[in-house]
Amino acid sequence: MVSLPKEWGKVYFCPTPLGNLRDITLRTLDVLQSVDYIACEDTRVTLKLLNVYGISKPLLSYHSHNIPQATREILRLVRSGKSIAFVSDAGMPGIQDPGMELVAVLLQEGIPFEVLPGPSAVLLGVVYSGFSFSGFTFLGFLPRKKKERKAILEQVLTLPQATVLYESPKRVLEVLGDIQEIGGKDRKVLVARELTKLHEEILRGTVVEVQEELRRKDVRGEVLIVVEGQGKKKEKTQVSERFLEFLIKRGLRDKEIIGVLSEELGVGKNALKRQINALKEKLIFPEKIGLIEGVNGKGGSKNRKE
Repeated sequence: MVSLPKEWGKVYFCPTPLGNLRDITLRTLDVLQSVDYIACEDTRVTLKLLNVYGISKPLLSYHSHNIPQATREILRLVRSGKSIAFVSDAGMPGIQDPGMELVAVLLQEGIPFEVLPGPSAVLLGVVYSGFSFSGFTFLGFLPRKKKERKAILEQVLTLPQATVLYESPKRVLEVLGDIQEIGGKDRKVLVARELTKLHEEILRGTVVEVQEELRRKDVRGEVLIVVEGQGKKKEKTQVSERFLEFLIKRGLRDKEIIGVLSEELGVGKNALKRQINALKEKLIFPEKIGLIEGVNGKGGSKNRKE
């Protein structure tokens, strides 16, 4: 194991509230209070949180437009013995937010870092949905181009796992349209908007119902979509008795009938076998069926010697 220089500092990835500023852990507050610097996505957003808890620290701006320069500065500070807390505007940094690139560099450079547990919009949405019995697949933001987006959805919407997405309020209806086209109009979805904030909204229903509801609204803020996984198709248990009788009288073997109907009509093989056996008994011994049912014309069974 490679020993690290004792004089190096450390980076802490600290999740911050999604909206309600009280949704922060005591440990995160301890780290924010104790580090030398705080690297943040938007200094204005982070200052609001720090002011609420009376924390004053030098801030480093780290966003999509200055990642290379900001990363070099963080590496320089950590190697000089400084500790840094890294936060995004809301939730867990590094999940579809600035921070993913920094983690990769820290791993490459062998620089120590620690990830603190805390708020995550993904987990809130999954629990609210009730779709996670088979687990879930998180895709983050889908591609903007329709063809690329649909190619991804075509793969995941056939899985039993739920699918979790982030989406822009401008494209949420378009994405729901893709989900309907691929997964069907009855596929259940949950759309969560502005989680834990003043105008939090959670919509549940079929994809068509949620689309209709959103068309009546001015959708704003962060949007999360959870799509129910592909359920098992209900297996048919019977086919038309007349059709089955026709196939039997044509001389088809049981194995042939079961193979064709099971594949083409989706009928269970065991159910088909039972139906064929019952029908054959009825065709061979029709008088037995009639006697049992009391329809032999005399309302009872014969008991005499010929």
